[in-house]
Amino acid sequence: MATLPPTGLAGIADRRPTLVAVCVAAADPGNAGTVIRTADAAGADAVIFTGGGVDPFGGKCVRSTAGSLFHLPVVVEPDLGATMAWLRAAGCQVLATSGATRAHRDLYEAADAGDLDRPTGWLFGNEAHGLPAAALGAADAVLRVPVYGQAESLNLAVATALCLYASARAQRMARTGTGGAGGGGRR
Repeated sequence: MATLPPTGLAGIADRRPTLVAVCVAAADPGNAGTVIRTADAAGADAVIFTGGGVDPFGGKCVRSTAGSLFHLPVVVEPDLGATMAWLRAAGCQVLATSGATRAHRDLYEAADAGDLDRPTGWLFGNEAHGLPAAALGAADAVLRVPVYGQAESLNLAVATALCLYASARAQRMARTGTGGAGGGGRR
């Protein structure tokens, strides 16, 4: 029988993360698994599931991670307030994603302004309902991923990929003075 790693915030309390994906009430296990896989590929330090929703250790979610579940900490913390407190104590700014009506500006404006090069916890909302008002209000900034075509919105996993990679690139550029091109690997 397999033993699950520690899945609460206490299990990662000693970490000093630079990039964290936080899924707030994510409902679709396929999307949740893809978020874990994407976070791993982008070099994130952890993925936190908060606010209820999907079990990241359920079968469909585990399969969707394609093994990435074993490469980085995946945490379940039901209380969004505790997650926010942990991110802030770890030195992370908290950025939320939302549509155009609630966002302060877009992802690329924030990147161009140098706002993505510091340690960041990204809040991603439920596929159907987005982030709750409490999460949007508690974030340091609310950003939108620009939609240039006619699509109403982006899939959770796609939006996560764009945001995490924008932050990973900005952080690498700040550290090395380059665009972070080339091979992967952890920071």
